Parts: sequence; structure tokens; C-alpha cells
Amino acid sequence: MKYSYSFSEMRIADGEAVEKATSSLELMERAGKGLAEAVLRAMKERKVADVLFVCGGGNNGGDGFVAARILHGQGADVAVLCLAGKFSHDCAVNAKKYKGELFGRIPRRRYALIVDCIFGTGLRSAPEGEAAALISFINGSGAYVLSCDLPSGLSENGVALSPCVKADETVTVGGMKNAILLADGADHAGKISLTDIGLDLHVGTEVWESGDVKALFPPKKSHSNKGNYGSVAILMTCNTLGAPLLAAGAALKSGAGYTDIYMTSSAVPCEDGAKLAYFQAADELHRVLCAAKYPACRFTFYDGEPIFTEAAAFGMGAGVGEGTRTVLNELLSTYKGTLVLDADALNTLSMFGKEPLKTKNCNVVITPHIKEFSRLTNKTVEEVLVSSVELAKGFAAEYGVTVVLKNNRTLVTDGARTAIVTAGSPALAKGGSGDVLAGLLAGTCARGIPPFEAACASCYLLGRAGELAEEKFGQYSAAADDIIGLLPQAILSL
Repeated sequence: MKYSYSFSEMRIADGEAVEKATSSLELMERAGKGLAEAVLRAMKERKVADVLFVCGGGNNGGDGFVAARILHGQGADVAVLCLAGKFSHDCAVNAKKYKGELFGRIPRRRYALIVDCIFGTGLRSAPEGEAAALISFINGSGAYVLSCDLPSGLSENGVALSPCVKADETVTVGGMKNAILLADGADHAGKISLTDIGLDLHVGTEVWESGDVKALFPPKKSHSNKGNYGSVAILMTCNTLGAPLLAAGAALKSGAGYTDIYMTSSAVPCEDGAKLAYFQAADELHRVLCAAKYPACRFTFYDGEPIFTEAAAFGMGAGVGEGTRTVLNELLSTYKGTLVLDADALNTLSMFGKEPLKTKNCNVVITPHIKEFSRLTNKTVEEVLVSSVELAKGFAAEYGVTVVLKNNRTLVTDGARTAIVTAGSPALAKGGSGDVLAGLLAGTCARGIPPFEAACASCYLLGRAGELAEEKFGQYSAAADDIIGLLPQAILSL
């Protein structure tokens, strides 16, 4: 298992190293040495003879001065651009040690490789003045850009402030940073590598990859049957047929032994006799269509009676209203398995209140995208992005649920453990992808895998299927049913 860290966690690790008699100057020396090795590697790979380090006055700039000094000592064509008026103690020490070419203003000479060492993890607000000018210079240079630790202008949780360096490569120092994995960080960091400076890092945010997921999909025993792999219920209303069918299709690929579809007529209030007859006819039509598309599914009508499957998913295409609220409250109070709540189940909680989550009798996994989570938390989308890890962990702890916060990189947390799943593709940015995830997740839970692990594994497999879909259909043309069709290949890729 790999881990990534917040800015504060990295500062704590730095402080602990200094307390254990590793000086801050020694840590900077190690960071600069690792950076120099990465820069030299990039120069050789790209057949570049010259390099410009753009350094700020903080410790990130100090790392750059160390690397520039090392490369200059090896005979490389190195220059440093620094406009800082104030320096941290360690940066000042290493700036004095550097004896190569030093620019006090932006040079006219063009460099093929630029190393961004302006800001590290200490950035608190959008770059201004000379710092902003340096970032604009870097982005407009046309050079191959390598950032030290993280692209300057990138804030906690991966939100790019304006301006922000767009790097081709990022050499992160000491430990992986959440910021370069989440949100804008994924687009601004480029290729990511890590340089170890000997920090004693504690367990941080888990980064789930193929090997972590593989352990949850072991070979089946030959002496087993469908009853050994659990059953999953996909609940659907007569409002929308497509969304729950996508969920059912994914559940069928998940490895669960049974996939049941429950038709929830009560999700639509039908006091009028004519309307009731209409919805009953719609339910019957949906049942026939479902049976035709997925003959392996078992079908039944849901009128509030207990459901005894190991996992269930509800909310996909359900609509928002009293009917959905009734079904949701019934599930939360009577269901005993793991309940995946998606889409309109979440919107119903936002509209009518989240208190039923606190009195539930089952494990609950919620799968909001950023906008849905903003409604659940009464925050703006911008506030959610800036504090995504903290808000998700807080919500999970307060309501006793597992949160799957969907974005380009998915965040999973149960309040105690937190993970980032980096698999994914822009091909998933299309209606229906979330429905596929809900069914896949419910099916994975049905096999007896705990909610947190099931969520991480399902998000990885959806992301991997999205990557495969991009390769086969392109980013624009892949559809949700294409993703379902590629789930077996995603699982085989483990």
C-alpha cells in the first residue's frame, strides 16, 4: 500500500526529523540532491544541454539552489532566476553557496528545460506580484517544465490557484502529496516521481492501485456455488429505467452470486386511480424489459417488506419527492446489509434532511459527485474542492457512513481511513458512469467485502474500465454500457 500526505502531515514529518537530530539544512541537501538527479535524467532523456532554475525565497527555492549548485559543479550549463526579496534561513544559506549564473530579472535567453522551485507546501493564497510573473513566464516559455515538490500555485487538495504552473513532470519531496493526486493536481503535475529524503512518515491517505485491489478478487474455489458469493438488490422506480438497469448490468459483472431487481412502485405517490393504473402498467412494462435485457436477474416488487440480500443500491433515477423519501426511510430502518445510496437518494437526503442516516440499521455507502456533496454539506462547489478531504472525513464520521466522493480522482473515507483512487479517464465524464459504479459497488459488497475496501476496489475497477474504454472508443464516444462491457477486462487486468 502506498500513501500520500497533506501539507500539514509533511510539515509534522519534517519537524520530527529535525527533533531526531537531522538538521533542516541536511534535509534540504537531500531534497536538492534528489532534484538534481531528476533534472539530469530529464536533460539526458530530452537531449537538453541547458537548464534554468526559477527559485523563490522559501525552502522550495532552497531545494532549487542546492540542485543548481550540484549540477553546476558537474559542469552542466545551469542558471538560476530569483526575484525574491526575503529568504528563509536555509534558502539564504544555500543561495550563498551557489556560484553559477544568477538572474535578478527574467532573462531574454530561452531555455529548453525550466525547473520550478517557487513555492512548496507553504502557499496560502493565490500568487501575486513577482511570483505571479514568474509563473506566467514559466507557462509561456515553451520549455519542458519540471516542478520541485508540487507545481507552484497548487494548493491543498489539488485546487489550482491563479496563476499555477503547468508542469510536464513533478518531483515530489519526502512523500507523495494529496495535492498532486486530486482535482487540478492531476492535470498540473504531469509525470510524478518521488525523491526520498529519509523522513519517518506515518500512515497517511491510502493510494489504491492494482495490487491492492487484486487481493479482493482471489481465484474462486472450485467447490463453491452462487450462494457463496452473496446477492445484491438493485431498487428501481417507474420514473427512470436506464439508470437502475446500468447498475444491474454492473452488478452482474461484479462477482456477486445473485442480482435481484426490486420494482418500487411506492416511490411515486399515486392516490389518483388513473395515475395508479398508469404506473402499475409502467412497472409491468419495465419488468418485461428488464427480464429481456438481463434474464439472469431475479425480479420482484417492493412494497416496504424487508429485503434480505447482502447488499442493495438505491437512488439511481429514482426522482426526488415524498415517494423516494418513503422508500429511503424504510430501507434505512429495516435493511440489515450494506446499502449504497446514489443520485436521487442523496438529493432526497439534501432536500428532506440527513437525520435518517443517524438512526439507520445498516452499513451505508454514499456515492456523491462534487455537486451532490455540496448540497449534502451546504457548501459551495468551490468550498468542497478546497476542503474535500476534511469535509468528506467529517461527514463520514458524523453520520457513520462511507463516503465515495467522485471526481477525476475519487476520494473514499469512512472517517477513520481515507483513500485516493487514481485510476480513471475523462471517458467516464458522461451520464450513467455513477450508476455503473453504484451497481458494481453493491455487488462487491455482496461478496462480504467491508464497505471501505469494496468502495476503493470498485472505484479502481470503474476507473480502469474507463481507461480501457478511452483506448477503444476515445474520450468522447465511450458510453456507460461500454464501461460495463469492459469491467471483465478490468478485473482480468488485476
